[in-house]
Amino acid sequence: MKQLLIRADDIGYSYAVNLGIARAVNEGLVRSAGLMPNMPETARGWEWIKDADIAIGQHTNLCLGTPCADPALVPSLLDGNGQLKSSRAYRAAFQEGCEIAEYDELVIEIEAQLARSREIVGRDPDYFEAHAVMSKNLNQAIHDVAEAHGLKEQVASFDPTRVVRCGETDVHMALEDVLPPEQYDPAEFIRRTVEGMADGETYVLVFHPGYLDAFILGNSSLTVNRTKEVDALIDPALRAWLEVQPDLRLVDYRDL
Repeated sequence: MKQLLIRADDIGYSYAVNLGIARAVNEGLVRSAGLMPNMPETARGWEWIKDADIAIGQHTNLCLGTPCADPALVPSLLDGNGQLKSSRAYRAAFQEGCEIAEYDELVIEIEAQLARSREIVGRDPDYFEAHAVMSKNLNQAIHDVAEAHGLKEQVASFDPTRVVRCGETDVHMALEDVLPPEQYDPAEFIRRTVEGMADGETYVLVFHPGYLDAFILGNSSLTVNRTKEVDALIDPALRAWLEVQPDLRLVDYRDL
């Protein structure tokens, strides 16, 4: 049996992103979705999908907005304006082989975001991972907080040839929405992945469905592809195609 997990990231990124995720969940194929605990729109985004039977994850956000922790406790995570340092800053540091955030402060903020996630959702997340940051300190902090609370960590890896462990299952992870919009076809990406899967394999496909507003246009390089993903994930023809694939099971993080 082959297993396919379709995941949507970024609940709370913006009002318009929430709209797209809500459609992808309530009308579409998404059965696992991650929320960004520190964002102003997160509680509203949760309200729009809370009655759906899906896995909810903590999409820990260390690179956008304000921290959940007391800013005085996490100075290395903040820029000169008191905002969380950007993913661009983390990428530049990673490429230079250095760290711009202290491990102990990352743990403080991750714990604070976990508390906020529990407050919004009312329970522990079904899976636990981090948003768009390249940092050894962050990866270690995510792992240690997950282990301390008995949470299911999803180690990030977007090399589909690599196998990573999640819960009791070995998984491959893939995403393609970093491609230029003219080259990206999310429905074709799903079909190609399924057709290439071997028996016994589990694939996690990561999407960022959403619509666009001024906030997302001003804060994310991922724009048009979000809207393309909404259309694909709510397409009845794609759902019908998946339903007739032999030995394919659609799963969520609670199944791993």
